[in-house]
Amino acid sequence: MRNKRLRCLPLLLALAACGAPPVAPPPGAPVAAPPAAPLAKHQYAIDTASSLIVVTVRRGGPLARLGHDHVIASRTISGYVDPKAGIAEFGFRLDQMSVDETGLRREAGLDTQPNQDAIDGTRMNMLTRVLDAERYPVVQLKARRNEGEGSMLLTVTLHGVTRSFMVPTIVEGKTNQMTASGKLVLKQTEFGITPMTVLGGAMVVQDPMELSFRIVARRPGAA
Repeated sequence: MRNKRLRCLPLLLALAACGAPPVAPPPGAPVAAPPAAPLAKHQYAIDTASSLIVVTVRRGGPLARLGHDHVIASRTISGYVDPKAGIAEFGFRLDQMSVDETGLRREAGLDTQPNQDAIDGTRMNMLTRVLDAERYPVVQLKARRNEGEGSMLLTVTLHGVTRSFMVPTIVEGKTNQMTASGKLVLKQTEFGITPMTVLGGAMVVQDPMELSFRIVARRPGAA
């Protein structure tokens, strides 16, 4: 019996480190990314190459020490900013997000680096078991400036649920370019998402998600 327990230990550790075993996504036609909005002369297009959204999720439970916190990022944000109206609309596809980039983990203060198998398992579990990315492939965001308060009202649609948050935001502007950056904490359960849990709750993903963003928008045609 003791030898059998020892043989099972590596499997249990793998489950704890990466979540439940990944499952293949069900077949289906791909869903297109959000269409680009037609821009008026005074509107700015979001610069996808310069914009970044980063989400940090942390582990919990009695066996938390055996797993990893994770950093998930989007570098494929598209949309527009309307400075006159003080609004912005943008979004990204879940299946285009990266998982555990080394540099982003370092910036988040995480001193470990999962191996590629663990990253692949985390990504698959995130898209299939947690976020149901085939059914809800796109995250949509709308921001409205809160005059004189140094903040904006950010409306997030994720997993088919829409919630709004007041977010402290730094907005910087120069000729033909605007940049907005800020941080907030969301809860998965606020969007009808059940956080991942394995081994009967011995390893869990904590409900809060730490989100930071830097959105850069430029006037079309500007260098």
